[in-house]
Amino acid sequence: MKKAIEQCLAGFEAKDSGELSAAFIFPEDFIGFQGHFPGNKILPGICQIQCALSMLEKWQGKRAVLKEIISAKFFSPILPTEELICRAGSAAEGNGAVILKASFSRNNKKVSEMKLRVRFAPEVDKG
Repeated sequence: MKKAIEQCLAGFEAKDSGELSAAFIFPEDFIGFQGHFPGNKILPGICQIQCALSMLEKWQGKRAVLKEIISAKFFSPILPTEELICRAGSAAEGNGAVILKASFSRNNKKVSEMKLRVRFAPEVDKG
């Protein structure tokens, strides 16, 4: 699922301030729509969470591991082929964790927001 979500990412930007933004467009045949819901495809909330994590990983160049969903609110469904814009920022928590805040919108209207606790996976020595 993670790779399929990353393939839907476009227009990634990272500002010096650490503000991240990207667009996601999920095609009709996106794997996340299978079974959610038959005859009425809606993007699962976990896919939006993975969008935010994928942006953080792209920016940091490290694998992010979700430790806790502090809060997640979903206001409106996302349908196939709709452009979803994500804006996110992170702050170090001091114990190795990062707090990632993300907000998603469609046509300039907020559709979801979340606050996640994340850690980065330790680097593996490949030598």
